[in-house]
Amino acid sequence: MTSNARRAMVAIVKCNSYEPGEVIAAVRRGVDLVGGMSEFVKSGETILVKPNVLVGVSPQKCVTTHPSVFSAMCVCLKECGCSVTYGDSPALYDGWGRCEPALRKAGLAVVAEELGVSCADFTTGVRVENTGRGSHRLFVIARGVCAADGVVSLPKLKTHGLTRMTGALKNQYGCVPGTHKGQYHARVPNVHDFSRLLADITAYVKPRLYVMDAVMAMEGNGPMNGSPRKVGAVLVSADPVAMDAVACRLINLDPRYVPVLQPGEDAGLGTWDAGTIDLLGDDIGELVVRDFKVTRSAPESLPEHGVTRLIRNTIVTKPVISPPACTRCGACIRACPVQPKALAWGTDGNKHPPRYKYERCIRCFCCHEICPSGAISIATPLLGRLLPFLSYFSLVFSNMRARKAKGRN
Repeated sequence: MTSNARRAMVAIVKCNSYEPGEVIAAVRRGVDLVGGMSEFVKSGETILVKPNVLVGVSPQKCVTTHPSVFSAMCVCLKECGCSVTYGDSPALYDGWGRCEPALRKAGLAVVAEELGVSCADFTTGVRVENTGRGSHRLFVIARGVCAADGVVSLPKLKTHGLTRMTGALKNQYGCVPGTHKGQYHARVPNVHDFSRLLADITAYVKPRLYVMDAVMAMEGNGPMNGSPRKVGAVLVSADPVAMDAVACRLINLDPRYVPVLQPGEDAGLGTWDAGTIDLLGDDIGELVVRDFKVTRSAPESLPEHGVTRLIRNTIVTKPVISPPACTRCGACIRACPVQPKALAWGTDGNKHPPRYKYERCIRCFCCHEICPSGAISIATPLLGRLLPFLSYFSLVFSNMRARKAKGRN
């Protein structure tokens, strides 16, 4: 962490249900605690609301931002005289990654239509240049995001196989349209480099405000096939790094194990040092879920050279398919971003589950992320379990290398 990190404000507001009145009261209180809506938007502006819609499923599954949280934010923005749009780029669950069907299945489209909120273009993209501190300069952002005057981000608190938890910083990856997300996974296979990409995308989109749905979170096999777990809170902040760090505290996760936080701070997006974060609103100690099911170790970088590359499958976590749970839908094959694919059907077609070629696998866990039946889990080989210190060392070494490279520039 940098020694000159600025202070951040994160509002924590208790919210025990998704009853619309309770949610909008919690959102309004949280926004007021961090300065009020007029601090972030102006009348007449077009503000895009970006929920987390990994895939189109019922909000009861806790995969997506709940419609009540989405509705509350849209109402607050409209009360300020803003024109509101919304959207997200879902995973290629159905092979197409279309925005509108996923938003409707998640219960957001009906709310948007009732409030007169239009769906933005998340299908086509615009090639943009990041002129900030980041190492990733060029990427593609959804046209609807670029057309808005500003963005309000509505992350969902969930576990994640690659980044341990997904929250405020990772939510902007959905601003990348369609197949470009898979392409970036293939081009940036190292988890720490990928985390810097996430920070750079957030630095470009630069949402003005973040409102996290942590009323019902997802634990275990997230971000799609985990289990709903009540946390009972809404978080509000203009600092995504601080918000994610506070969310880590809520689920009893050491923020050092979330690889995107340090790149987020390095990119100038905020601070994750608890000593520089002012907690406003309700007492966080009353909300911490100490037995929340989440991986409490740092992700490993894939060995790239030498003998360690040859033995990586004996030490590095990998996706594994459970044959009894597999429905042989092929979604995992379609989601795999590498060419040739890291998993494929056998010679007998889809009569049996797909098979992995781990020497090709970049451990992006896209297959795990979108498996509709929850048949894919993340397993650590025996040698990897015997050497847990490698995980944290990998994270420290990666951050040191990034800082040295930054100093040379």
